Amino acid sequence: MKKITIIVFIIIGIFGIIFITYQPNNSERYVYHHTTKELYYVNKEQLLPKISTVKIAAIGDILIHNVVYYDAKTADGGYDFRPMFEPVKHYLESADITIANQETMIGGTDIGLSSYPRFNSPFEVGDALKYVGVDVVTLANNHTLDRGEVAIKNAINHWNALDITYTGAYISKEDSQQIRYMNKNDIKFSFLSYTYGTNGIPVPKGKDYLVNLINKDKMKKDINEAKQNSDVTIVSMHFGNEYELMPNNYQIDLAEFLAKEGVDIVIGHHPHVLQPVQWINRPDGKKTFVAYSLGNFISAMYGVDQLVGGILQIDVEKKVVGKKIDISLKEPTFIPTYTHAPGFKNFRILPMASLTNEQLQNVDEHLNRYKDLMTNWVADINYIDKISTTSSTE
Repeated sequence: MKKITIIVFIIIGIFGIIFITYQPNNSERYVYHHTTKELYYVNKEQLLPKISTVKIAAIGDILIHNVVYYDAKTADGGYDFRPMFEPVKHYLESADITIANQETMIGGTDIGLSSYPRFNSPFEVGDALKYVGVDVVTLANNHTLDRGEVAIKNAINHWNALDITYTGAYISKEDSQQIRYMNKNDIKFSFLSYTYGTNGIPVPKGKDYLVNLINKDKMKKDINEAKQNSDVTIVSMHFGNEYELMPNNYQIDLAEFLAKEGVDIVIGHHPHVLQPVQWINRPDGKKTFVAYSLGNFISAMYGVDQLVGGILQIDVEKKVVGKKIDISLKEPTFIPTYTHAPGFKNFRILPMASLTNEQLQNVDEHLNRYKDLMTNWVADINYIDKISTTSSTE
């Protein structure tokens, strides 16, 4: 009996030695995959979301009438528009990306400055926008062709010199085929811009690239390419009826079309007055944010409505969990502004909430009226009708 037991133990020992001897030496991999502690850390890293946020700011028309550039004239014969924008500089430069609609081409003085109905503005307008933190200018509007191809090329050369991204008007076919992208905080943005027309000025034959006209087939193609190569697509639309405080059916139809195509943010211009903002539900379950018109940011137009514009701010959040990416828009905010220029002198863009009754009679009534307008369809937008002493001096 003892002999049998000893033999059994010997056999078991031999098989044990053979088993251990022929196992691959992968103790490190084994520990990594099978140690409870290590497995916990791998899963935790995969499940914790990585969150990135970008604050977008957008402003309305930069509409430079002759009295505006007269006021910007300096003693040495140049122009300085920076003081006009200084009161709102903090709100523009504090955003991660700031977008402006450059309504008038900055073709420069060499071709002669001009005002309504065919505008051409000094290069220094662009310098002022750079100074206050503008990153992107949209150029597709009804005044793009006012002074022809030379003004567009001069303007684009200056935007390039300033390292400001432009979209909507281009210097060549090849230029027009390059969608504009920008990376901020691990979020990639694309920018597109279109206009309803050019005030009856025909686009030169064979030079469709000079300005992007609204065309659903082209827009659909551009948007599809933009969405494939970016996280967030922002489209500027020059549309609507001038001086009307509510969007028309044409604007609403185009906004719904853009939402259906998956555009994230639509920024409207042209009416020269404010129009409401709106969330539009998309087929993919997300929402598109639409600002139908941001009004005039600076101009020399008559009437309170035409002198009121604003700064739209909205946060873009990107959440990455494993391979899943989710983009959401949060905290829409609107800061109403007013172009103050007594006697068409000393032009200044001021936050409306900082105005006195001497600067704008019945300012509180106007603030409430625009609040009703801007919150008409989006009740939870943060409308800034009060500014603390700290904020106004920053």
